Amino acid sequence: MSQPESVAGETSVAPTRRDRRKARTRQALIDAAREFVARQGNLDMSIQDITEAAEVGFGSFYNHFPSKDELLRAAIEDTLEEHGQLLDVQTAHLDDPAAVFAASLRATARLADSHPQIARILVRTGLRYLDSDRGLAPRALRDIRRAIDSGQFQLTNPHLALATTGGSLLGIVHMRLERPGLLDDDAPEEFAEQLLRAFGMPRRSARASARKALPDWSPTELPPEAQG
Repeated sequence: MSQPESVAGETSVAPTRRDRRKARTRQALIDAAREFVARQGNLDMSIQDITEAAEVGFGSFYNHFPSKDELLRAAIEDTLEEHGQLLDVQTAHLDDPAAVFAASLRATARLADSHPQIARILVRTGLRYLDSDRGLAPRALRDIRRAIDSGQFQLTNPHLALATTGGSLLGIVHMRLERPGLLDDDAPEEFAEQLLRAFGMPRRSARASARKALPDWSPTELPPEAQG
């Protein structure tokens, strides 16, 4: 059912040119911070280094962020949001909770190839964000609970399962970044199958759920509404 074009008492104000310019500057700072975090895991450099990398004026920094810590938080949240949107694209065609969970694992395990910056940021900062409300964590927890409710996972504590998932997943992403020769192309599926079995699924069911067809993806394949 379509929504009415207007609601009494509500107005929609289009962003001004100044608003758009401010948004571009803020995003440029976040993008620069993401690159620094991907390389070294922190923002242990001067604000001037950050603004130069973002190609914005030094004075612009404090118009958007009170400190480097706030910029770091924004950069990581931006990364988690992009990761979450990518996972939504990868799992939109699936209904089975275990298959959705496995698809998120497989897609994340392949970030080293498809989205290496996201992969590096997750490896360097991911353990701190296992309880985040963005990115993989809330989606994995949702799918773990659904799989428990459906009888697919034989678990009693979904948060323990999330910790197990996050730690092992960061490990495989790290290996695919730093020692890719140790893992073959099927490693994400094998990893997902092993975790499903560890969570109580029979071998045949785990194998099938871990190998559902997924859409191809690339950094440019987010739908328009997800690209912002």
